[in-house]
Amino acid sequence: MISFDRVRRLCLSLDEVEEKLSHGERTFFVRKRVFVMFSTNHHGDGNYSIVCNAPEGAQEVLTKSDPENFYVPPYVGHAGWIGLRLNRTAKWPTVSSIVNDAYQAALLKTRKRSYRRRD
Repeated sequence: MISFDRVRRLCLSLDEVEEKLSHGERTFFVRKRVFVMFSTNHHGDGNYSIVCNAPEGAQEVLTKSDPENFYVPPYVGHAGWIGLRLNRTAKWPTVSSIVNDAYQAALLKTRKRSYRRRD
């Protein structure tokens, strides 16, 4: 099992990241946008996971190709976010890649928002 502490250290190693509690879970923000949230047995679902912002199309590919580790999370799944179970068979390179992709996806959204404000 991959520890939340290891994921936390990775998130905090990225530029401009802040950690806050949101809905009772550790949540990581870049430029005021969430990119990773911890999910600790949410409503008894048995998942000890991270819920992550994801690039367009990633949710479908990941949940279909590896349903043991990936799932569509409640509340944010409709927006393309993914859940990655840390208490299953996920390997660290996969977790690291997903976190970095989530970070980049959040940064891209902040850039798009700032471009719209300039127009």
